[in-house]
Amino acid sequence: MNTDSKRPLSYGSYLRVPELLSIQSPKSLEAGREAHEELLFIIVHQAHELWFKQILHELNSIARMFKSNTVDEKMLGNAVSRLIRVAEIQKVLIDHLRILETMTPLDFLEFRDLVSPASGFQSVQFRMLESTLGVKREHPLLANPDSPFAKSLTADELKQMQMAESEPSLVQLIEKWLERTPFIETSDGFTFWQEYQNALSEHLSRDRQFINNHPLLSDNEKQRQLGEVEKTENYFKALFDESMHNDLVNQGLRRLSLRATHAALFIQLYREEPILHLPYRLLTLLVDIDELLQQWRAQHAIMVHRMIGIRVGTGGSLGYAYLRSTLDKSKVFADLFNLSTFLLPKSSLPALPANLKQRLGFAFEVKS
Repeated sequence: MNTDSKRPLSYGSYLRVPELLSIQSPKSLEAGREAHEELLFIIVHQAHELWFKQILHELNSIARMFKSNTVDEKMLGNAVSRLIRVAEIQKVLIDHLRILETMTPLDFLEFRDLVSPASGFQSVQFRMLESTLGVKREHPLLANPDSPFAKSLTADELKQMQMAESEPSLVQLIEKWLERTPFIETSDGFTFWQEYQNALSEHLSRDRQFINNHPLLSDNEKQRQLGEVEKTENYFKALFDESMHNDLVNQGLRRLSLRATHAALFIQLYREEPILHLPYRLLTLLVDIDELLQQWRAQHAIMVHRMIGIRVGTGGSLGYAYLRSTLDKSKVFADLFNLSTFLLPKSSLPALPANLKQRLGFAFEVKS
C-alpha cells in the first residue's frame, strides 16, 4: 500500500523541494569534467526565471485592472502595492548579478562552450515581461521565423509570446487611464493649461529679467543664457500645441498622447491633493520600475563585458555591444521621466478653484 498519499502536507512536499533541487544539470558534469562554478551559473539564472514569473504575475494582474473603462479607486491601491513588489524584486535581481560576478572570467570559460548556443537572449519570460510593459522594438521578435530567437522557441513558448505581444501593453493602458483624468477643466470656465501657460510665461520672463540684470555676467554670457531660456521656451511649445506634440510622437520622440501627458503633469504638480496621491505614487513607481530595469540591463552588460570581453555571446548576439545598445532604446516610460522638464516651483503654480479643490479632497460632513 502506498502510504505517501496519507502523509500530512510538509514543507518539502508543498514546495516540491526534491524536484526543485533535482533540476540543476551542469553540462560540465555530464561531460566528465565538472566545473565548480557552473552550478552557481544555473541557480542564478533559474532564480531569475522564478522572479520573472512573479513579476509577470503582478504586471498581468495590474493590466487586467486597467483594461476596463473605469478603474476602481480601491483597485488603484492594489496596483500600487503590486508595483512596489515588482520594484523590490528588481533590486533582488540586480543583487543576483553581483553574486554571479563572484565567478571569474576564467571560471566561466571552463564551461562556456558547453552551454552554447543557449543564451539569456532566448528567455521567453523576459521577452514577455518586455512586451507586457511596452518595450518598443525596431523589429518584432516573431516577425522573422528564421531569427535565432524564433527558432529557439518550442510550440508552447511561441504561443505564449504571441499572446503576450497581442495584448495591450501596460504603457498603452496607463495612457488610456490618464486620458480619462477629469480634473483639468471645470464647468466654471477654469482651464488649467491656459493658467499654467500664463504661469510659465511669467516664470520665463523672470529668468530673462534675472539674467539681464545680473551684475557679474558679461554680455556674451548673458546672450548665451538667454539663448538657453529661448530653447526651453521652444521645448515647452509642444506642450500647448497638439499638432507639434503629434509630430514628436510620429518621430518617436514622445509616446504618450498630449492629453495623457497633460494629466500626468497635472498629477505631478498637484500630487499633495488627496485624490491625486495614489495616482502620483503609481506614476512614480512606473518610473522606478523603468529605472531599475535600466540598472539591471546596465549591470548585466557590465558583467558580460567583464566575463567575455568583446566576444560574441553564446547565442550568437554581439554580447556586450548588443546589451549596451538596448539601454536607451528599451526605456518604456521616458515621457514620465521627461515631466521634470515642465515642473514649476509650487509658489508659481496656478491656484485651483475652490470647487475643484473640493473634488480633489476628501469631503465629508459631521452632523451635530
